[in-house]
Amino acid sequence: MVETLVPTVLIIAICLALLSVKVLFKRKGAFRSQHIHDSAAMRKLGIHCVIDQDREARLGAEKTEMIRNRIKNKTE
Repeated sequence: MVETLVPTVLIIAICLALLSVKVLFKRKGAFRSQHIHDSAAMRKLGIHCVIDQDREARLGAEKTEMIRNRIKNKTE
C-alpha cells in the first residue's frame, strides 16, 4: 500500500506546484476566473450563466403578466 501511496502523493504535489507557478512567481499573479459571465468569448456568443438566464426569464414573465392584466382589464 505504501508503494502506491507515496508516488500518488508525490504526483499530486508536483501537479499542485505546477498549477501554482503563475500565482507564486508572477507579481500580482492570480488564477483566471472560471465563471461564464467573466469570459469574453462566451459573452460574444451570447451565452450567459444560469443566474443571468433566470433573471431574464423572470423579467420576461413579469412583463408578460403585466400585459395580460392590461388586456384583461380592458375587456372587462
